[in-house]
Amino acid sequence: MAKAKKGAEVAEMTVAEKLKALYDLQLVDTAIDKIRILRGELPLEVQDLEDEIEGLQTRVSKYDDDIESLEKSISGKKHEISKSQELIKKYEEQQNNVRNNREYDSLSKEIEFQTLEIELSEKRIREFTVQIDEKKVVIGESTEVLEGRKLDLENKKKELEDIIDETKKEESVMEKKSAGLEAIIEERLISAYKKIRLNARNGLAVVPVERDACGGCFNKIPPQRQLDIASRKKIIVCEYCGRILVDSRDNEAGK
Repeated sequence: MAKAKKGAEVAEMTVAEKLKALYDLQLVDTAIDKIRILRGELPLEVQDLEDEIEGLQTRVSKYDDDIESLEKSISGKKHEISKSQELIKKYEEQQNNVRNNREYDSLSKEIEFQTLEIELSEKRIREFTVQIDEKKVVIGESTEVLEGRKLDLENKKKELEDIIDETKKEESVMEKKSAGLEAIIEERLISAYKKIRLNARNGLAVVPVERDACGGCFNKIPPQRQLDIASRKKIIVCEYCGRILVDSRDNEAGK
């Protein structure tokens, strides 16, 4: 029954009334677009900040893990040094009780080897310490940036929430108005309107003639075609951009 009723209402509309309804619908949808554009960039900015924060946190966490691993390596090298020192002490004591030069030389070589092991471990400890210091600097810098980004995110989220709160009611009213206008326009025209709107710059599917030109693409419209548009006896589209054209008087009425 609802569809039949809509069909009867649409059938009773003149071309002029259809054009007026289409243009009114365009004005309402443009108002909705502006509301969404107002907050449109903020969700993206919030998402970008959240992604950046996650990346920074991952980076800091990785460097923390690296430092922990390096500290374990340093601890391991210190343990190796301690073992080598114990071996050197042991070999030196054994040298006091050798029976011949061969045993003495063999122990001297062991002492020399353990001394080299100590020097190598100390070198590795210095290298690991330098790496830890470098990573701590990066962690400090990243943490500073991270705190700044967290503050930015908090501000952006608050800004987004404020805009949503301010525009939610207005958007809801406009959406109902848009749906009401769509309900009185025949489905064929609504389908064409939405298709043009989807592909048109700024979502403009219905535009007035302004200064003898299309209000969408600004190409000149021949005088005879302007007369046809002003007569409101048929729906005319711009031959350049495909938008539906309405007379400038409809534009004034819309305002």
